[in-house]
Amino acid sequence: MTTNTTTDTTTNTTRAHSTGTARLEFAKSAPKAFRALIAFDAAAREGLDPALVELIQIRASHLNHCAYCLHMHTNDARKAGESEDRLHMVAVWREARHFFTEREQAALALTEAMTLVADAGVPDDVYARAASLFEERELAQVLAVICTINTWNRVALSTAKVAGTDER
Repeated sequence: MTTNTTTDTTTNTTRAHSTGTARLEFAKSAPKAFRALIAFDAAAREGLDPALVELIQIRASHLNHCAYCLHMHTNDARKAGESEDRLHMVAVWREARHFFTEREQAALALTEAMTLVADAGVPDDVYARAASLFEERELAQVLAVICTINTWNRVALSTAKVAGTDER
């Protein structure tokens, strides 16, 4: 079990982790970087369907094994009216395509390619499918959302954020 003990001082902001290694509180230790990431996240989602944004964030969080972000974004999706059926199918969307629109499928495929970019890059067919279903501005926004959730996942994993402790 992960301990979530916080120590706040003017020079050190850490949280104990189950391994005994202290982990910093990113928002407090790097407030300018944190605010910049929040601004990038907000700009990335601008004009996109909130349900699509949540699906992207959920799929990337699955792939990155980020329980903190997965918990947060499945809850956000539920609050926005997303169905339990669709939430359960995100991880296996290829086998459950009928739950998702063509655009959502293209965004999920692009999310997988970008999240796992070191494995095979972003295949031309995956990019071309997304480009055929999204206007250029929308596609740029989808790319940005994928970038932001991957960054949030890495921050949460690196700092040992505990699922269910969303401070928003």
